Amino acid sequence: MFGKNKHVDEPPVPVVPWTDAWEFALTDEERPAGAQRKHAVLGLRAFRVPHGGGAQRVNAPCAFLPPQTAEQAAGLRLYEDAQGQRPLCSVDEPQDVDGERHHAVRDGDGQIIGTIRRIPPLKHALKPTWRIDQPGHTEIVSSAEWAAGGRKELVQRGAGKLLLGVVQAVADMGAEGGDQPGTSKPLEWKSGGELVLTSVGDRRFLVRAAWLDRRLVFAYALLRSG
Repeated sequence: MFGKNKHVDEPPVPVVPWTDAWEFALTDEERPAGAQRKHAVLGLRAFRVPHGGGAQRVNAPCAFLPPQTAEQAAGLRLYEDAQGQRPLCSVDEPQDVDGERHHAVRDGDGQIIGTIRRIPPLKHALKPTWRIDQPGHTEIVSSAEWAAGGRKELVQRGAGKLLLGVVQAVADMGAEGGDQPGTSKPLEWKSGGELVLTSVGDRRFLVRAAWLDRRLVFAYALLRSG
């Protein structure tokens, strides 16, 4: 159901509940290439979680994008199932607020769960900045200040080898066959000084705070990659 050119002797790829997703990437790569598989197996475009290990490793979907024609007609939407029967979240068209573009994010029932804000660049900046607003928490802001030091600085800041391995695993998703990884270094996102999210490029993410609503991260990724 989920893959193209699937090996008949391979078990189906499970669907992971989106609430259990801690590291994920927006990709169509379902099964990575490896010693027993010359080419990656592609499936539906979805937010996918690395699942299993070794030859059994797969990128299990946790939130599905609809077919392109439906997406164009219905806007930015995600579903909990591949058939598009269970809405997960949607992103509203932007509203201009004091020069910023605000995108309200709604749950499957149409209730607003947060806002993605795009702030235009200042004169000395080349790119806009983004904010994620989740009710009940200080705004979530991304920063590239530490990225210039690369992975060595990340270790020195106490992240440790385990976190680096997870970040690398997320960064590697899509390295073969499907979406190609960029050369972006990991960025950290903070809320009131608390590190809540690490991202690699616009499509690969590691959640660091249990309270962070993954649907807001999904929405940000859709807006950036769209």
